[in-house]
Formats: sequence, C-alpha cells, structure tokens
Amino acid sequence: MTVNRRTFLQGTAVTAAAGMLSSTAFADDPINVASIHDLSGGLDIYGKPMVDAMTLAIEEANAAGGLLGRPLKLINYDTQSNMQLYTQFAQQAALKDKVAVVHGGITSASREVIRPVLDKFKTLYFYNTQYEGGVCDRNQFDTGVTPAQTVEKLVPYAMKKWGKKVYVIAADYNYGQITSQWVKKYVIENGGEVPAIDFFPLDVTNFGPTISKIQAAKPDFVWSALVGGAHISFYRQWAAAGMRKSIPMASTTFAVGNEHIVLSPDECNGMLICYNYFQDLKNPVNEKFVASFLKRFGADYPNITELAMGTYQGFQLWAEAVKKAGSTDRLKVIEALETGISIEAPSGKVTIDPPTHHCVLDVHIAEVADKKLKVLEDFAQQKPADTAAVCDLIKNPTDNQQYVIKI
Repeated sequence: MTVNRRTFLQGTAVTAAAGMLSSTAFADDPINVASIHDLSGGLDIYGKPMVDAMTLAIEEANAAGGLLGRPLKLINYDTQSNMQLYTQFAQQAALKDKVAVVHGGITSASREVIRPVLDKFKTLYFYNTQYEGGVCDRNQFDTGVTPAQTVEKLVPYAMKKWGKKVYVIAADYNYGQITSQWVKKYVIENGGEVPAIDFFPLDVTNFGPTISKIQAAKPDFVWSALVGGAHISFYRQWAAAGMRKSIPMASTTFAVGNEHIVLSPDECNGMLICYNYFQDLKNPVNEKFVASFLKRFGADYPNITELAMGTYQGFQLWAEAVKKAGSTDRLKVIEALETGISIEAPSGKVTIDPPTHHCVLDVHIAEVADKKLKVLEDFAQQKPADTAAVCDLIKNPTDNQQYVIKI
C-alpha cells in the first residue's frame, strides 16, 4: 500500500498489525500501541531499525500472553521525514486509534511536534532516542542517553587521546544547537577550547567550504553532531580530502544510522563514539535478544542500533509499568513509572529516574573498526542529568518545558 496522509505504513518493515502475529487466543479487545517513525525520507536510516525493534517487542509480548490478558496491536505510521505528518499522525493515534501509548519521534524537532499534541489529548508518550536532554514533561518518558551520560564521558577521553582544540560541526536544529553547547561546556571544563561551531541544515550535502575552514583552524580533532542521510556526505568528502588520517573525529550521532556500514573503512575507521548499546555487548540478556532479533529479521541484518535498543527497552519499561498499575490508564501508568521501575535489558540495567522521567543507563565508548564497533571502555549506571538540570516532576508535576544549558 502506498503511504500517504490517509494511510498507515503497511509492508515496509512490518505490517500495520504486526503485533497480532501470534497464535495465542485472546478474548478481549487489543491494546493499541503507536509507533510514529520515519520509514522513508532522509531519516529512514534511523527509523527502520526502531520499528523492527518495536515489532519484535510486541510479538514477544503477545507470544507470552499479551498484557493484562489482552493482545497488543502495533499501529505504524510512516512520517516520511516530514514534520507535518508528525502532527497529523499524533492526532490520529490519540483521537481515532485511541492508543494507550505512543513510541515515536527521532529528531528533537519531531519530538517537539509530537509532544504538545499528546499532552493536549492526554496520550502517554515515550521518546526513545538519544538526544540533547532537558525536556521536563510529566506525560513524556525518555529512554535514550543524554549529553550528561555520553558527551561528558567521550570529551575527556578524546581530549586525552588527541588534544584540547576541538572543532564542532552539528545539525542545525535544537539537537545540534544544544548538544554543541554541551560539547563546549565539557571541553572547557577539561581545559580545552572550541575555536568554531558550524551548523548545517539536514539537507546539506556539500561540505567543501567547511572542510577548508577546519583545515585552516588545525584542531586536534573534530566533534560531529551531524544527523541524517544527507550528512553522510561529510564523512565521504572528509576522507576524499585526505583529512581522516590527519585530524581524528569523535561523535555522539555517528553509527546510530549504521553509517559505519554504509561507508567504507577508509572513510570512518578510528572514529570514537559513545552510546548505551552495542550489539556485541557480552551479557546473557543481550545474547538472547540478538539471537531472537536475527531469527526474526534475518542473520544478515546489518547491525542492531542504539536507537533500536532505546525503542525496545522503552516498550519494556512501559509494559512493566502497565503490569504494576494493573491498567493502561495513563495516569496510573505514569505513577507506576515514577516508582523508579527497572528492567534488565540487553544494554544492561535500565531504571526510570522519577524526577526527570529519563533513565539511568550504562554507557560505553567504542571505536569504529572495519564496519564493526569495538567497545573500549564501560561506565556503569550513569545518571541522566548533571547539576545543570533542574527538572523535578515529583515536586513540580505541572512543569512542562525544556531546560537548556547556559555557558
């Protein structure tokens, strides 16, 4: 079926009713769960693995008997990397399809389109993407890592390895703008300097002038917060200019869209990254998860991404809260989550931080090596915010804003 403004995605990564693919017999009506992600357009490199992970999670839940004795029905909406469709599908999920929860949004821009709609129509929202941090909204839960968990670890690691002069390039929307300030904060705190920060719209593909500026600035390394399919061009052009071997690079966005597989080793080997999840993590939960994932989607699946895992564990956290609440009622589920629910996920222990609605997570620094991600150092149970964060939804449940770093 062709995807347009009036239809759901069917048949790209999953079917619209993938959650019903179980032989388990259910007497009650299904619980509708929405997945609102980009499955086409420039952001589909992120969206497809996220929907695959959600599909597996729903199928596993149904095979185990569903939730509260009811089956789960997954409804997928392909937003086609179009912000207007986010608004439309969020309303459709809340009002027409009456979903119990929305798992969706990839870019921070898409999150800020969805968030007020779901607040208005009182539909619970999980944002499962690593992002710039700071959102304070009782209706939203954030399962992805924030700069206080990743940038804070990767900046000093990279500076110790390469030097203190850091040139930053970033996507030109709230994620890149705010994350670049976190990078600058941690660089300065570690005795370094940031000579320049350059921003790029998501559709930019020509980075020649910027590469010339970086060459002239002679930094010790480049920090990339680029996003999306078009920005892959930067890494190709960087390598073609002979820069990869002379100026190294660190990133907290690279590889979440499997860019390290799309690019050749000559274009990205040696890059440092930091995330909550890597497919090769050694623990029994992850080994079982990877085996199930590859059985479901094929042994040749390129790589299970950080964003896919965020989606998978976001669903698991919501499901645990539904069980604890004994209900899918939004406020009852929120109250259950605010008790600090924990799960043992493939990425390690994941715990809701009640005041912020973010997660305490393990994080890992890794290096790109011949289309693989080699873990170099582990940091257990990192809190989602540092002293700059002031969100406390337990004390102030009506707070609804994004706190932004100021340096």
